[in-house]
Amino acid sequence: MNNEQLTRFLNRMWDAEIVPTLTDYIRIPNKSPAFDPEWEAHGHMEKAVKLYERWAREKLSAIPGAKLEVVRLPKRTPLIFMDIPGEKNDTVLLYGHLDKQPEMKGWADGTGPWTPVMKGDRLYGRGGADDGYAMFAALSAILALREQKIPHARCVVTIEACEESGSYDLPHYIEHLSDRIGTPSLVVCLDSGCGNYDQLWLTTSLRGIAAGELTVRTLSEGVHSGDASGIVPSSIRLARALLSRVEDENTGAVKLQDLYVQIPPERIEQAKQAARVLGKDVYSKFPFAGKTQPVTNDLAELILNRTWRPQLAVIGLEGIPEPESAGNVALPHVSMKLSMRLPPTCDGDAAAQAMKTALETNPPYGAQVEFRAEAGQTGWNAPKLAPWLAQSLSRASKAHFGADVAFMGEGGTIPFMAMLGKKYPQTQFMVTGVLGPHSNAHGPNEFLHIPTARKVSACVASVLADHAQR
Repeated sequence: MNNEQLTRFLNRMWDAEIVPTLTDYIRIPNKSPAFDPEWEAHGHMEKAVKLYERWAREKLSAIPGAKLEVVRLPKRTPLIFMDIPGEKNDTVLLYGHLDKQPEMKGWADGTGPWTPVMKGDRLYGRGGADDGYAMFAALSAILALREQKIPHARCVVTIEACEESGSYDLPHYIEHLSDRIGTPSLVVCLDSGCGNYDQLWLTTSLRGIAAGELTVRTLSEGVHSGDASGIVPSSIRLARALLSRVEDENTGAVKLQDLYVQIPPERIEQAKQAARVLGKDVYSKFPFAGKTQPVTNDLAELILNRTWRPQLAVIGLEGIPEPESAGNVALPHVSMKLSMRLPPTCDGDAAAQAMKTALETNPPYGAQVEFRAEAGQTGWNAPKLAPWLAQSLSRASKAHFGADVAFMGEGGTIPFMAMLGKKYPQTQFMVTGVLGPHSNAHGPNEFLHIPTARKVSACVASVLADHAQR
């Protein structure tokens, strides 16, 4: 393969076609169903699907035998399914999603979740990096190979619309399309992160998640705090005490031993190697306020905390008025949305049940305590890399980034990976992405780093070419 020709082809396509289309995509507020229960009536998801469908159909029209279908199961978000013939009797499954996280506050002046803005080589706006770019990266890689007449296996591209809600629709589609998908020998997922923008990063593991809503109620209605305090236990204090059953507030360490697993030795070594590559960038990428410091100065331990140890976050709060409207009232209840990130091999449902037991057993003062646990999601630990893929990834990263591939687990959850790992235990995985320092997926000021997206596209093309020759 002529790498210079590959780069020219991809740069032209990204500049002339992909970036303008992603700019239009960012304008669409197609929030995932968990954040827009009326998504179907609002029509934003359908608008995004049609935008992607138009672009992809035009590109696939030049490939004999290529097919695209928007598959629609009853009462479920749609899925874009593409089947692209190849020269090899084998199948590669490429995955991405087009649904988005909600707006969030704190966007910089002149930017916003649905206001695409290009600043230098960064395209700001919700969904560009997570994970709107994925379909374009996958298809442009395949088109680049065909432009040089380089063989590749049959490629199946799936773009779902429910990932940010936990991909609860996806298993139904995978089962529905199972015969048409076949058994892929390689899965390419473009919905992950990168430790920096200087090399290709292969994701070696993903955490699971156990989430739910903790409600503590001590009164049936609010009463004067001067009258009740000292007699009625504070709902806030009790909620705080219950959280201490689960998490050590001084260290952040989770107390529930059932949520820990034995960390594989190779993942510990990879964390140490990633720490050497990244240095203080392991934590300096975060917008710390004031003089806030990370929880430890051991960089490898920070990486392992983020990838292989349980960690609790309170991500929502209800029952507490805004300060400007707060009266002297003893609050009758407080509700907290809890998100527990789990080690990759920890059972998600068992973890959710362990949290429920710890939080609800023997409530203080006999208060009404309920933890409404959501279905847990088990994480994913990548299988051992086949020699051909390890060599291919290294060559691709050196050719297109100028540095060797790096390996690191990610702290997020991609339910699709655990599902596929169980369904296709012999399959190899290339899980990567463009969510690098400050790209801020799920938060304000999310951006897509265009040069990295182009290079990831080139790396996918290189791996597809090597896969066909293995």
